Amino acid sequence: MKNAREIICFSHVTREYDTGLHVLKALDDVSFSIGGGEFVVILGPSGAGKSTLLNLLGGMDHVTSGEIYVDGQNIAGLSDDRLTEYRANHVGFVFQFYNLIPTLTALENIALTKKIVRTPVDAREVLESVGLKDHAGQFPAQLSGGEQQRVSIARAVAKNPTMLLCDEPTGALDSETGAAVLEMLQNMSRERGKTVIVVTHNEALAEAADRVIRIKNGRIREVTENPEPKAVSGVNW
Repeated sequence: MKNAREIICFSHVTREYDTGLHVLKALDDVSFSIGGGEFVVILGPSGAGKSTLLNLLGGMDHVTSGEIYVDGQNIAGLSDDRLTEYRANHVGFVFQFYNLIPTLTALENIALTKKIVRTPVDAREVLESVGLKDHAGQFPAQLSGGEQQRVSIARAVAKNPTMLLCDEPTGALDSETGAAVLEMLQNMSRERGKTVIVVTHNEALAEAADRVIRIKNGRIREVTENPEPKAVSGVNW
């Protein structure tokens, strides 16, 4: 387990949605903390509240009640304009589907970040770090699914964010390619010091996490710290 200072803290967070017929409680009095530079896995079945949790942390949704502190700032109290700034400068998103712009090359998709953040990382440097230096001029349609996901990760890292939020990042990939992508994400934590949070239903990944947060029916069931997390390459998939 990393001896890192706490940078994320959920304090009694509830998120409710009024469907018109009843109130759906997607998150119910959720509290936990995460240290800087940790590789965190959030586990739970479909509909457990995992994506809601990630959306709140990413500033894409608002709490019904409670507080979310990121590096000492309560983002639950920010205006929409301040949340836009927060997302731009502190959060890198990696989704199941890659959301690359099809008319831009791999390098151009990554270089877009320099237009929206204060301290971007050089696009070519990041592309090389994910093993795609020779694919800089290729368009998304010319890349495999695994390569597109690596470009997506590189784009997120190029923002130089405080954290990477990854929502089922291997859901559209075969198991071998998915393992390679997860290894890359773990290395972002180990080598670049990024806080990486992965939402998944794959229980095997828990062995590689510094911290595992299990959620069910909108409530935290268990938070465990792993003193000796495995490398992703050493996990039996």
